[in-house]
Amino acid sequence: MTTRRLATAFSLFQIISLLASTANLIQAPLLSSVVEKTINTGLKHASEPLLESPLYHHQLTLLGMEIRMIIFSATLGTVLGVLLTPAFNYIFTRVIFLFEEAGSIPRLIIILLSPRLLVKTLRKRPRYLGTLRASLPQRPQNIPLTFFMAHTIVTGIWTTGVLSALYAGALLPEYRSTASLLSGVVNGVATILSAMIVDPTAAMITDQALRGIRDQRDIRQMVYYLCLTRVLGTILAQVFFLPAAHLIKETAIIIAAPDR
Repeated sequence: MTTRRLATAFSLFQIISLLASTANLIQAPLLSSVVEKTINTGLKHASEPLLESPLYHHQLTLLGMEIRMIIFSATLGTVLGVLLTPAFNYIFTRVIFLFEEAGSIPRLIIILLSPRLLVKTLRKRPRYLGTLRASLPQRPQNIPLTFFMAHTIVTGIWTTGVLSALYAGALLPEYRSTASLLSGVVNGVATILSAMIVDPTAAMITDQALRGIRDQRDIRQMVYYLCLTRVLGTILAQVFFLPAAHLIKETAIIIAAPDR
């Protein structure tokens, strides 16, 4: 189902993206507290320099396992998101039409908070999944593979950026604030890659489909393979995790202690 209301859809998506960013802001302090507990436990029980203590190395191993479980949880969450994509596509389409009726976000929220109107809006079952499966080839056509490869790498960096920075802080306790704040640089690299390769290509394919230059099945292919590469990206984050942490650690040393 298409609405041909690209600007409206993009505007409403920004609200969802803002909510997701807020969730990440809540998650970051929780993860940081785990790292602080690891460092404090090592300081409390170590009878020698912290980084030379076998107990602290054991704590680092446990912390690394916890972070890998968090990344694995991100993979499971992404898979769940992929499975819910057809339903969300239908709901989001209905919300766009409701927004046109409401005329503003506050009125739209009031409509969505009405159980009767919400049931009326969602009572039809989405049929997008069957159409998506029927239109997919075994490999993407008319879409550059570099687009999907870049999306996989960008997702991997985004998934592990903050986590690797926090672990780097545990590897370098005296400069852990510097290491943690370098997560913004790591995610900035991913943002630049996305802005240069992923976003323009996705926008071009979408615009061409709206203008009739491309078949709309290309959009369905793109969505399907973006979902697939997002899952692969969270798996790739497991590979990026430790090398990124050590790279952030060395960068923090250069910034905070250049004479070390």
